[in-house]
Amino acid sequence: MKSLRRRLARNVSLTDEDPLLSESPIPSGQTQEAIAGTSTDWGYYPGSSLGIGGNKHEPRESAPPHGTAPCNPFPTDLKTGGFNSAESMYLYVLGAAVVYYLYRWLRELARVGDKATKHVYITGCDSGFGNMLAGHLDSLGFSVIAGCFTEKGEEDLRKRCSSRMTTAHLNVRSQESIAKVAAMIKAKVGERGLWAVVNNAGVATPSSPWDWLTFEDYKGMMEVNIDGVVAVTLSVLPLIKKSRGRVVNVASVFGRVSACSGAYCISKYAVESFTDSLRISMLPFGVKVCVIEPGFFRTAVTAYEAHWQSNQRIWEKMPQAVRDDYGPDYLQKVEPIIKSVPKMADADLMKVVHCMEHAVAGVSPRKRYSPGWDAKLFWLPLSYMPSCFVDYLLTFSAIPPAKAIK
Repeated sequence: MKSLRRRLARNVSLTDEDPLLSESPIPSGQTQEAIAGTSTDWGYYPGSSLGIGGNKHEPRESAPPHGTAPCNPFPTDLKTGGFNSAESMYLYVLGAAVVYYLYRWLRELARVGDKATKHVYITGCDSGFGNMLAGHLDSLGFSVIAGCFTEKGEEDLRKRCSSRMTTAHLNVRSQESIAKVAAMIKAKVGERGLWAVVNNAGVATPSSPWDWLTFEDYKGMMEVNIDGVVAVTLSVLPLIKKSRGRVVNVASVFGRVSACSGAYCISKYAVESFTDSLRISMLPFGVKVCVIEPGFFRTAVTAYEAHWQSNQRIWEKMPQAVRDDYGPDYLQKVEPIIKSVPKMADADLMKVVHCMEHAVAGVSPRKRYSPGWDAKLFWLPLSYMPSCFVDYLLTFSAIPPAKAIK
């Protein structure tokens, strides 16, 4: 009896210390001290409701202090919002990007209907992007009004396009010429209005150093590249508002980075600004305004002959003092650079034409298109870089003038 009372007393003492063991049976052949939680016998096991169990020969953990919660085998870092690692967050970001681009791709598949009743006015259709776009939209069923500077450009389009094609002589430097074409378009489209205008006409020469140029050189390029864009747009804007149509302006990556001298970059920056302000002001009327920012493509803009002849003409007429600053052989030194530009340019003009076509025909056009891998991977990222970095990158391989400061 005394032995029984001693054993009961020990049992009561143990259960007062750990309530988890108060209802536990005492295994046969075990003492209360063993049950109390030694690390070599009936120890604490995570996941056991009693804190007791398992094979006595398996590794065991000691029981946590009385009153504390069992440890969580799957810890969560509250500072990272439940993520266990940075890689998990990257996966979520990557997944979100994939979903976004998939949604945008599906959204941009839709095209407008009833194309034959939609008139599209394109400037600069003698060659290059404008000429190819006119033929492409005609093949899709649009009624195209192609503005050409030369009779040869008009004749070429009439020969290879359908009867829906209308050509017109257009000089974007002349307000009279612009007004004449606008009146013809108004009579042709009637109350339906004009679906789209694509301001494609532009020139790229002269693009010589600023101290080679005169104000007349600057003015001549601005008249075509920005004054003509604004004048043509305003001449048909009431007709576009009627149809809730589109204005598509062709700028350049040089409207984001001033990589050459002359008025070309200034005019393209101006086209960007005009497009942005026009888009905001036309938003209440349902008119969509887009800008195309091509990289280097093999057109008249990058042609070696045009740039070389322009530089020769300017070199011959500029003051002798300026020629002395650069040295008598400077023009010959820069000729290889001028020759290399067309070689770097992309020959696939349809990359640009497809962007222009989507701006005209897509139900949900983008506000900006940047065709060309050089535009996407070099010029646009460069436009966000510090000015000191851009200056260094654009000048480190330039031919220095003879009197350049050492």
